[in-house]
Amino acid sequence: MDAELKNSILKTGTTILGIVCKDGVVMASDRQITMGNLVVGKNYPKTVKINDYLLVSFTGMVSDAQRVPKVLAAELRLKELKSKSRPSVKQASSLLANMNYSGIRQPSMIPQQVGFLLGGLSHDGTAELYTLEPAGSVVKVEDYDANFGSGMPYVLGLLERQYKKGMSVKEGIELAKEALKSSTQRDVASGYGIDVFTITKEGINKVISQEILPDYKDEK
Repeated sequence: MDAELKNSILKTGTTILGIVCKDGVVMASDRQITMGNLVVGKNYPKTVKINDYLLVSFTGMVSDAQRVPKVLAAELRLKELKSKSRPSVKQASSLLANMNYSGIRQPSMIPQQVGFLLGGLSHDGTAELYTLEPAGSVVKVEDYDANFGSGMPYVLGLLERQYKKGMSVKEGIELAKEALKSSTQRDVASGYGIDVFTITKEGINKVISQEILPDYKDEK
């Protein structure tokens, strides 16, 4: 890829995060879509269900983020039908990592550019969280992560100070809200709304859906 093509690619930004709690996992994201300095979307979900037991958040190119989860869902279903058993969360993360690795390593004018957080329910009912960077590596998250979104520096700084090992999902929800608020206040590529999900033995649930509205006030 030459310098002219590199310079023509509009960079994207976002905020996603995952928090591991004693009784589950919290995953959250903002809603803004940008192309360079232009906001092209204000209400786009960046955390979506893959199936009944898997949840994924993405950061990067929207086209890749739309395609990859669909392919992942289909591949997991085929694997389940062939093996007659549900793939584990770890197996799903490994498959997604291989898709990322292939997408960026295969010859292409524009390689795949997307990172993921993948959370899900294991066979014993416990929740797991994995982070997958665009080049294909996969790491199990033991505490928290924000992948490689533009809001990552603001999120990690807050989580570093306020995360506590063994915190409850209820506490994790509030921490996720504060982290997203910090990011949307300072990161120009994040904003317009927040979505927060939980993964517990009760299943996957969307617990917060908020819109961020501009408020104009006359100066006194």
